[in-house]
Amino acid sequence: MKDYKRYMVTAALPYANGPLHIGHIAGAYLPSDIYVRYLKMLGKDVAFICGSDEHGAAITLKAKKEGTTPQEIVDEFHELNKKAFADFGIAFDKYHRTSDALHHQTAQEFFTVLNEQSVFDQQNSEQYFDEENNQFLADRYITGECPNCHSPNAYGDQCEKCGSVLSPKDLINPKSTLSGKTPVLKETSHWYLPMDKEVEWLKPWIESGTLSGQQHHEASEWRKHVLGQCMSWIDGGLNSRAMTRDLDWGVKVPLANAEGKVLYVWLDAPIGYISATKEWASEQNKNWEDYWKSEDTALIHFIGKDNIVFHCIIFPILLKLHGGLNLPVNVPANQFLNLEGDKLSTSRNWAVWLHEYLADFPGKEDELRYVLTSIAPESKDSEFTWKDYQARVNNELVAILGNFVNRTLVLTNKYYSGIVPEVHSRELAELESLSKLDAKIESAFGLLSEFKFREGLTAAMELARYGNKYLADEEPWKLIKTDPEMVKLVLFHALQISQKLAEVMEPFLPNTSQKILTMLNLKHGQSIMCGHQLAEVSLLFQKIEDDQIQIQIDKLENNKKMNQVEKPMNPQKDAIQFEDFQKMDIRVGTILYAEKVPKADKLLKLIVDTGLDKRTVVSGIAEHYNASEIIGKKVSVLLNLAPRKIRGIESQGMILMAENKEGVLSFVSPEKEVGSGSEIR
Repeated sequence: MKDYKRYMVTAALPYANGPLHIGHIAGAYLPSDIYVRYLKMLGKDVAFICGSDEHGAAITLKAKKEGTTPQEIVDEFHELNKKAFADFGIAFDKYHRTSDALHHQTAQEFFTVLNEQSVFDQQNSEQYFDEENNQFLADRYITGECPNCHSPNAYGDQCEKCGSVLSPKDLINPKSTLSGKTPVLKETSHWYLPMDKEVEWLKPWIESGTLSGQQHHEASEWRKHVLGQCMSWIDGGLNSRAMTRDLDWGVKVPLANAEGKVLYVWLDAPIGYISATKEWASEQNKNWEDYWKSEDTALIHFIGKDNIVFHCIIFPILLKLHGGLNLPVNVPANQFLNLEGDKLSTSRNWAVWLHEYLADFPGKEDELRYVLTSIAPESKDSEFTWKDYQARVNNELVAILGNFVNRTLVLTNKYYSGIVPEVHSRELAELESLSKLDAKIESAFGLLSEFKFREGLTAAMELARYGNKYLADEEPWKLIKTDPEMVKLVLFHALQISQKLAEVMEPFLPNTSQKILTMLNLKHGQSIMCGHQLAEVSLLFQKIEDDQIQIQIDKLENNKKMNQVEKPMNPQKDAIQFEDFQKMDIRVGTILYAEKVPKADKLLKLIVDTGLDKRTVVSGIAEHYNASEIIGKKVSVLLNLAPRKIRGIESQGMILMAENKEGVLSFVSPEKEVGSGSEIR
């Protein structure tokens, strides 16, 4: 990436309805902090911006469930997360919040500019409405039966069983998650962004980095999965997207005919980067426009992969249509971090929460920074395990980095009372020159400039590995008996390496970098000189013991058990008449044949003897049963369900299944031997 006069670096605004976990940290916040620390070491003018995303339906839902207000929810988690970031060493220049008055003003002004330019289309449409709670329902607050695999718990935007993309009106027997009741369709009006009109400039901007015939950025420097996801969206056809919502919590739409409507959170939240910059610039006596409007400024968004299309398609469209604002030159999105063989899940409490880690491992911020950077999901999903955490801390931080610095300082104290020994320049010339040590640092930092943080950390650790090998080869503890003058040279060089380690580790492990400098009795930028007095020596790192790790593993397992126990049952469905039940023709069937449906991990194609005929039924049970083991199985079949095509196969009925709290499916089978076609009533 070319050199810019200024850098506007943003990290995705965390949603203020819960605490931070290590997936959030590895996804956006640690890589952005490393990058900003690197830029500031180079003396660059950087604004590092983040803050709490405090609007949206999820917060109102949480407030209703807990009998409190949205403001109380966001206040709690804003403070919790702000403190956790600071304690962990994520050094934002400004950590703002979208409930702030300045943000509301900025977002409303942004919307007004777009509206006055006739960017939006106002459209009427029917949306589901919860009459008991008197509010329209966001897609995720509607559940029902999937029309494809017939899972009873599909969401209004997606079925998590079969992966089908849905809209709320696709669901069979939709229910509101707020009341458990059937919602009604009600007409409403919203302001839509017609994204399809922007493809002509958007596609070449993403694909090749060109904008209005000029080279805006190097697309080849963008991560492949970022480009791939964007082009998939564009090639699939961009649609209009509503930029407003029917809610009472959020940034009010600044129009006379928009009572009860707020800005869509994905219009509201990214503008939070701008409002936060405004406040920071005011505090620093700077001009915020220099960081958002100047061609000399690089805008870089750090996010997770679930936010790619919002930062690479929707927000850039809004920025360009607004006019006069920079578009991002890079969006180095990370993929997902998994935990102990399973996906991180806030709802299932399957997570390592940052504030809990900081309490359980006081003073070990850099240990977690090191491990998360070592396994950063930069190009594909990766996994955190507590055993791997222990191994990396003990075998790398303790045994390599900590060991080298400790041996160097302890030997200097032992032989020279902590005073840097006198050496001659002629002797120094025989050693590996400082320029070569600097080349190792430049190699590590060069990788950071390319957003390759894992590789950068590996390169930085190579300097520590070199230092260990140097001491092992020279063996100053033996050499002191035969050539004490040479020991002075060896330890002087080892102290130089230690100082260089403090420099190269600063972006990755800032606390460790400062500890090394403190023991060397140096400030940032100072070099080791002969006759310099070192300070008191202490261990950089301590081993992580087995019992510490077992406590964390047990905590996760207990969370899993608690989640299984406490998972609520689905509420009873609305009452039906006896005649409604009589309309269903449910019979015992025998599975005669079964095979997997191609390119569908969850579907089996079954041939079932119903006593009346032999028919095809497609069932989403492939994750629970192998095709070969269910031949001859007696099952319950709903016969008079209207046929439906699933993956091109006409399914003529539905197999009834029981599902436990863990989501495991079991056939509903007769207790005694009965023939195919026997009625269930």
